[in-house]
Amino acid sequence: MAAQRGLVVDTGVRILDVDEGKNPESPTGKNFKADKFPLSRWESAVALGVFLLFSIGLMCLYLTMPAAEYEMLKLPRTLADLRLLKDHLANYAGEYPAKFILVYCSTYIFMQTFMIPGTIFMSLLAGALFGVIRGLFLVVFNATAGASSCYFLSKLIGRPIVNWLWPEKLRYFQAEIAKRKDKLLNYMLFLRVTPTLPNLFINLASPIVDIPFHVFFLATVIGIIPASYITVRAGLALGDLKSVKDLYDVKTLFVLFLIGSILLLPAILKRKRVYE
Repeated sequence: MAAQRGLVVDTGVRILDVDEGKNPESPTGKNFKADKFPLSRWESAVALGVFLLFSIGLMCLYLTMPAAEYEMLKLPRTLADLRLLKDHLANYAGEYPAKFILVYCSTYIFMQTFMIPGTIFMSLLAGALFGVIRGLFLVVFNATAGASSCYFLSKLIGRPIVNWLWPEKLRYFQAEIAKRKDKLLNYMLFLRVTPTLPNLFINLASPIVDIPFHVFFLATVIGIIPASYITVRAGLALGDLKSVKDLYDVKTLFVLFLIGSILLLPAILKRKRVYE
């Protein structure tokens, strides 16, 4: 497996450049070959069973929609796809708001649970169709529910996958969590607010490094609000948006890191007093 590089921030000040994939040694002492699928037959069966269960439920919901809607229903991969989907679904969402919200929420949670790319387009769609307040509520609810579902799925079968894909990053994350047991919520809020670590990695790795679910849940539901607000608000001007990258310019990233640093400040101050 080709070596990947990731940036990890320590207390919001020191940036570490972590090489992933070079050392196959995992935190548990087990080695996984890059060319070997990490899940056992039982774990693969569990993953497939959960995926099929979610898929069948989602399919049943889609079958309740009018047949005329089917040909335009697809997960958007570009802003052009999203604009077409928004125009197509606007009338349906107005005529059947409860049914549409149920389908929207189920799709978002499904994507978040199984790490399917494209939730940022779903967040933009929420802003375009529901406005800032309702759209933000929907996105935060769905992202939290999907992340929680991913947390429990990873608790069941995620350890070999994370060890296989990100052994060095997992080792570092585990060490950082161990150092911040007394202020774990502040640190998790910092990670959620800032783009220090990908949300995908946080969702999968949190149960493996023994982060309690209540801490994970609170950090998620509170920490994703700033970035979700930015995305949902951008959905109001979907026609003017040229690229998804425009959502997070230097100014926006600075604000997110500033908020994250403020959240992390109590842990830094307490740590400083301990060493004095």
